[in-house]
Amino acid sequence: MEKSGEMVALPVLLEQNYRACTIPYRFPSDNPKKTTPTELSWINLFANSIPSFRNRAQSDDSVPDAPAKAEKFAQRYKEILEDLKKDPESHGGPPDCILLCQLRELVLREVGFRDIFKKVKDEENAKAITLFKDVVHLNDAIEDEAKRIENLIRGIFAGNIFDLGSAQLAELFAKDGMSFQASCQNLVPRPWVIDDLDNFISKWGQKSWKKAVIFVDNSGADVVLGILPFARELLRHGVKVVLAANDLPSINDITYTELIEVLAKLKDENGMLLGVDTSNLFIANSGNDLPVIDLTSVSQELSYLASDADLVILEGMGRGIETNLYAQFKCDSLKIAMVKHPEVAEFLGGRLYDCVIKFNQYLA
Repeated sequence: MEKSGEMVALPVLLEQNYRACTIPYRFPSDNPKKTTPTELSWINLFANSIPSFRNRAQSDDSVPDAPAKAEKFAQRYKEILEDLKKDPESHGGPPDCILLCQLRELVLREVGFRDIFKKVKDEENAKAITLFKDVVHLNDAIEDEAKRIENLIRGIFAGNIFDLGSAQLAELFAKDGMSFQASCQNLVPRPWVIDDLDNFISKWGQKSWKKAVIFVDNSGADVVLGILPFARELLRHGVKVVLAANDLPSINDITYTELIEVLAKLKDENGMLLGVDTSNLFIANSGNDLPVIDLTSVSQELSYLASDADLVILEGMGRGIETNLYAQFKCDSLKIAMVKHPEVAEFLGGRLYDCVIKFNQYLA
């Protein structure tokens, strides 16, 4: 399963000194034949996720002999990770979060799986759609604009908890499910580990943005109850909005086609999103097939739509922290995500389930 079409750099990305991966896994002085402590901790992080991926895969009833193929995936991916521990240059290394994700997806597809999270994504999208109206009405009832924007941002954090790529959250989710409103109320208190919320709200108040590109993350509450109410608020203020979603399935991230289906269910017969015109809302195929993203490799479609963007938003830990936290743009940018891996929390000097809202104002 290969991506279609030539991939290009996001036109508003400042490519000079750009590195997709945020965390320095190794330095030039490190022995190329020896795995660094950081590489080892991330290999172990991905190894710890194997049981939850195997469980999802073996229950994929769209694949014949799913249990046997799931076991084959688990063994093969474990072997690859063990190889990387012994020789970081094996399998296209040295390893980083992009390569470790790529190898996992490659093995899943090689043994016959295309979308092991499809069932849970559909279930969570359907559940979130039933709550969308109430969430939007609660936001609309907040008259103070700054407080309304803060509430919408908190909604993005709350929705972003639904991440089945995190072994701990996958286990919690399978056991208890999660309440969106409870998640909103139970966010770790401010100040967050990176907290530019006040600066972002201040710039919002200037009403200077004309077009925003939002890289979306997970299905369910994340996109439906977090991102879409936020995007709707931008539309209310006359901002054109481009939602960029994955080309191919990866974990429980929403795909381009799934996002189109979700929006079709939320719009009324006049194309309105609870009273807001969606003629300036565009859904773009990012060309990506991972939960992380290298912004030097996006689809030509997204490149075209993003060429005149004056705000880029990267949402979710994969796209906004593990990759691109320090990415710079020729426009304003916002990275927003919840910290869901202890390794990421340690790197940032924050807490597990801490929040990151990093706003960079472009000064030409």
